[in-house]
Amino acid sequence: MKRILLIIYSIILAIGGCGIPLIMRLYFIYGGNRVWLSSFLQTAGFPIILLPLSFFYIGNRHIPDATDNTKYNNKMFSMETTLFSYSAFIGVMYGIMCYLYSYGLARLPVSTATLIGSTNLAFVALFAFLLVRQKFTAYSVNAIVLLIIGAGIIALHGSSDRPAGESAKQYAIGFVMSVIAAIMGASILPLTELMYKKAKREITYTLILEIQVVMGFFGSLFSIVGMIVNNDFKVISREARQFGLGETNYYLVLVGTAVICQVYFLGLVGVIYASSSLFSGIIVSMLLPVIEVLGVVIYKEKFKAEKGVSLALCLWGFASYFYGEFKQAKEMKKVNIPDKELPQNYCIANP
Repeated sequence: MKRILLIIYSIILAIGGCGIPLIMRLYFIYGGNRVWLSSFLQTAGFPIILLPLSFFYIGNRHIPDATDNTKYNNKMFSMETTLFSYSAFIGVMYGIMCYLYSYGLARLPVSTATLIGSTNLAFVALFAFLLVRQKFTAYSVNAIVLLIIGAGIIALHGSSDRPAGESAKQYAIGFVMSVIAAIMGASILPLTELMYKKAKREITYTLILEIQVVMGFFGSLFSIVGMIVNNDFKVISREARQFGLGETNYYLVLVGTAVICQVYFLGLVGVIYASSSLFSGIIVSMLLPVIEVLGVVIYKEKFKAEKGVSLALCLWGFASYFYGEFKQAKEMKKVNIPDKELPQNYCIANP
């Protein structure tokens, strides 16, 4: 069952992952400039999850409670206080990451922001090692080094990619914000996996949805506070009238962003549940070259030599990582290691 879920979640993650930077950049290109609003939209779609969750709730009403067979599951949200607190904390972290990501995407072309985001895999591997004892191989270390070098090349030649009308200072701040967002996003994945491992109850699909609602709520709450302080609510209608694609399309972009981001978030937590945080990072990283190409094609962004070199290094890093996982899995099958003795990252090569 988990393998089927993994395939479904991976497809969902791929759709959301490709769509988020493109539609968010569309908002900024045609006159949108509210970073807090953009940040809020990345988590604001969480009420969508209440619909499938309500169906599960109705279905579970006739199922006996696991702790007391004389009682039935009549509570929609059944997570314990500790799990709720962990989910809320990660949700706030996600809200902070969304703001940093929005700020970076407001200043950088999609292709550049995407290449910077490729370092996410390196940081995911590092945090997975520290938090959930993810094991490394020579191939995974090689992949990490290549990804970091690829991002470094973009940093050294970033001035040639600066959008028209943007100062060097604004570009530099956007670059730094994107790097910090990649680091924070990388830490959230292993933290979510660790939360699953530390839970005092079985991790079910219903519980996954409950966790996502809590994360989305607290992530949105963080952005709402920023919007209030920045007076974003007062200028949305004016910004809509001045939007380059028209007022109706302005609101369609906002709604579309919220929906696509929620789809992505659903796929992200689902892949972590069905496999591991590192595998989710791998899928995200695999999408980056696709997003970069789409950014160049759709928005006519510059694609100079340094981007080509950075992209080649990223692809080389991904290939190195997957080859290492494939080789490791093949060696384990030869010695017939039981599933319960397989290392943490075995599921990456054999989801």
